[in-house]
Amino acid sequence: MRLPRWIAPAVLALGLVACGPPRKSVFPPAVSIQQLQVQPGGGWHLTVRIQNNSYGEMDFTSLEGTLQVAQLEPVRLHGTFKRDIPALSGDVVDIDVLPTSQMTAALAAVAAKGSAGSLAYRVSGTARAKPEQEKQARDFDFSGNDWLSPVPGIPGTFR
Repeated sequence: MRLPRWIAPAVLALGLVACGPPRKSVFPPAVSIQQLQVQPGGGWHLTVRIQNNSYGEMDFTSLEGTLQVAQLEPVRLHGTFKRDIPALSGDVVDIDVLPTSQMTAALAAVAAKGSAGSLAYRVSGTARAKPEQEKQARDFDFSGNDWLSPVPGIPGTFR
């Protein structure tokens, strides 16, 4: 049985078209507090780390969520910025928050314990970002838990 001559090139052309450029996997970022500094007026200055867990660059423009210390009432976590974070890399942004009086007291109690003290925290919300191969930005949910401990020799600073 003989196939017409045009079938082989047509099948090869369809195979090449189907290959196209590979899509890079996109995953939600991880968000954590890298450092917390207590400001003279009582506010907190946070250095927030955004870890891009995707296999392509993402352009981050905002975070909107909450910060909860221990099991206390959460406060709003909000920041707008422009960060182009390469694949599987991280970067930091600065965000100021106004803690509740209970949060301030909990942090002071941990500071009094020195390097033996630690305080649980939780961040959750959405990060707005545009993945490298997409035309529009979209929201990615994030949620993270960790601990804050006083930095020895630097009063009012926690990591």
